[in-house]
Amino acid sequence: MTKKYSAVALLMLGGLAQFGAQAQNAKHAAQRELAEDGSLVLVQYRGDTNPYKQSEGKKALTDELELSADDQMLQAKTETDDLGFVHEKYNQYYRGIKVEHAAYSVHARKGTVEGLSGKYERIKKLDTTPSLDQAAALQRALSFVGAKKYMWQDAAEEAGLKEQENNPSATYKPQGELVIVRSQAAKNGKDKGEAVLAWKFNIYAQQPVSRAYIYVDAHTGEVVMQDDIIKHTAATATFATAYSGTRSLANETTTGGYRLREYTRGLGVETYNCKKGSSYTSATDFIDADNSWTEYNNANYDNVAGDAHFGAQATYDYWKDVFARNSYDNAGAKIKSYVHFDDTPGDGKGYENAYWNGSVMTYGDGAATFKPLTALDVCGHEIGHAVCEKTANLTYANESGALNEGFSDIWGACVEQYNAARYGLTKSTWLIGEDIMKAGGALRSMSDPKSEGQPAYYKGQYWAPLATTPSNANDQGGVHTNSGVLNHWFYILAVGKSGTNEGGGTYSVTGQGITDAAKIAFRAESVYLTASSNYASARTYTIQAATDLFGAGSAQVIATTNAWYAVGVGAAYSSGGTTPPPTVTYCTSKGNSTAYEWIDYVKLGTIARTSGADAGYYNGTATSTSVAAGSSQTINFSAGFASTAYTEYWKVYIDYNQNGLFTDSGELVVSGSSSSSGTLSATFTVPTTAKTGNTRMRIIMSDASATASCNAYSYGETEDYTLAITGGAALAGNVAAVRVTSDAQLSNEIAKSLEVYPNPATDQLYLTLPNNGAAVSVQVTDVRGAKAAGFSYDGKGSLNISGLAKGLYTLTVSDGQKVFHQRFVKQ
Repeated sequence: MTKKYSAVALLMLGGLAQFGAQAQNAKHAAQRELAEDGSLVLVQYRGDTNPYKQSEGKKALTDELELSADDQMLQAKTETDDLGFVHEKYNQYYRGIKVEHAAYSVHARKGTVEGLSGKYERIKKLDTTPSLDQAAALQRALSFVGAKKYMWQDAAEEAGLKEQENNPSATYKPQGELVIVRSQAAKNGKDKGEAVLAWKFNIYAQQPVSRAYIYVDAHTGEVVMQDDIIKHTAATATFATAYSGTRSLANETTTGGYRLREYTRGLGVETYNCKKGSSYTSATDFIDADNSWTEYNNANYDNVAGDAHFGAQATYDYWKDVFARNSYDNAGAKIKSYVHFDDTPGDGKGYENAYWNGSVMTYGDGAATFKPLTALDVCGHEIGHAVCEKTANLTYANESGALNEGFSDIWGACVEQYNAARYGLTKSTWLIGEDIMKAGGALRSMSDPKSEGQPAYYKGQYWAPLATTPSNANDQGGVHTNSGVLNHWFYILAVGKSGTNEGGGTYSVTGQGITDAAKIAFRAESVYLTASSNYASARTYTIQAATDLFGAGSAQVIATTNAWYAVGVGAAYSSGGTTPPPTVTYCTSKGNSTAYEWIDYVKLGTIARTSGADAGYYNGTATSTSVAAGSSQTINFSAGFASTAYTEYWKVYIDYNQNGLFTDSGELVVSGSSSSSGTLSATFTVPTTAKTGNTRMRIIMSDASATASCNAYSYGETEDYTLAITGGAALAGNVAAVRVTSDAQLSNEIAKSLEVYPNPATDQLYLTLPNNGAAVSVQVTDVRGAKAAGFSYDGKGSLNISGLAKGLYTLTVSDGQKVFHQRFVKQ
């Protein structure tokens, strides 16, 4: 296993490590949310089991963040909000040195702590003794800025500061502060910079004017970060946009006039000209001499720069005004837009798309189908993808991808409706992209999805088949088509509708208005949904969100439930008007990496799922099977491996008493280990005391034997499913299931592994599947992961590799049920 952990070793280079598995605190029932790196970002204590008093906020942080003797959290400020919450904010220190941009908050109400949230940097073994003194570091910072003259060199400015501050010691000359900061430059293949000890200086230059915090590595002398304080002079442009009339846009002065940059919203809104090219680095500013941009309404459609700039500002305003969200990441992230983008410059055709690339907005000029794609709802849609990335981060494939697209359409409609009301614009809220269509119509209709070839009913007319292997060729499993179901649900919730759905069910939904509908949608997206959520999960979580916001049995809960029924997801709200049973919240369990192994097969009753890696967690609770209390059940499962088969520890939990925990006696029903990629089986007995109804089964495959039911762990995967228990107790406390914990439980392997020989090989490679099975598909990829050509398979076990170049390859073979991987060398 030593090679397998080399990636973890790399994470330790800068003293910054991934947050380890949270200790399971059985006496404190709480919901804990983890970031992608495993760090704890949110804790919510259940109302009847709040373990800490408000005065114990620091103790709560110490326990939950597992602070060491080197870590300190020092209180910075306290605020009280309109809901009666007291928010205590703490800054993080390591060995007495402040950690820049790291803080955690304690949220208390009525004298008890209800939750914790924030950003905590896990730092280990960082050398906090500087090799570079303050004076030497300042010289490095000044060389980096390179100004001709600094403010402290101007006697008049120095005197003015002393008078302004009423302090004879006041000076512009930088005073160094030793801090810990994350470098802006990622190295060694990492996707983010390392934590370093640095000298921080506030440097105010006079010629040319600039002011910024400059961070100098206290060991190497390298400038690792610059944080601007002065962001140029603000101005207001008059811009004749293409789609939203003449607008007043915030921008700034620059050499030669004015440019489309402004810094009154978060860290800024910037709009650039790709000049019909595909390079971001070659993009330039749009500049206008008199700040009246009427001449931009030209044959080149330069006026769409105003639409992009207005769209970004309007989208920022919507999120800030409606949800108090500071940009798409709620941390003021800069919104950068690039117009006149063309992925194939010089071909005479415009680019027929717009997209968020994970960092910036990109807009093409359109060609046969579209005009330039900078319409207001398109801007709101694309930045909506950025919001999703920073919240639910829905995987862009199949049903989760359809939800991803649907939420972006929801935000496109909301942004358009909100700003149309503000500015007196005439827009069609429930049509997406109507402004950019050359032949009229729209990309999608939320009020009538079928009119644009989308389904208005789950798995109904126009539903696109889900893809085993999502790709651009199959629209990643129909993400732009199947989003119509979520779109129509939102429309019905907001506006209301009555009728008979495609399943023959009659429904009548009272519209709750777009404002309340948006609150429900965003709470589900930002609080409950996870990367692998599907339509069933969306129904569950939007109902829970409506309950949180408006109360159980409220008009909003009823409308949310019945709107889902209208589009074919779940049952209608109880005709008697009774309150639905409360939703049980389960703890988080997730593998931080599936680079080496994952769960690739699970079967119990009618649950039968073959899969690839699911980013460490798969929510399969929409899939269920029935089991009778007192019955004996056999479960099958197997591991998929990227190459080498490692020893994996398997655990299966079932919440028999439906209390949201897996720690009750008898709820660990399977435990064992195996190093096989073959299908394993285990048998357990459902206790007669199990509670009747739906409950959760959790399957965990981890490389660490200590992994429990509620962990973030290094390597492996967790999958959750629903069991419908019949014939059990009406109520249940602790149960006594039959529990077998020996490794013999996993010894009956149905399949072994793929055999490949000879290896290395020159011209011919032979493969044998378990039980001499037939290969349904055969694929060869090179070390980059790219599909290789130059081979052929005869369907009988012989692979001709004479056309391959020499090197290392991976052979991927499927027998229709499982996928096997094996590396080979071509000589």
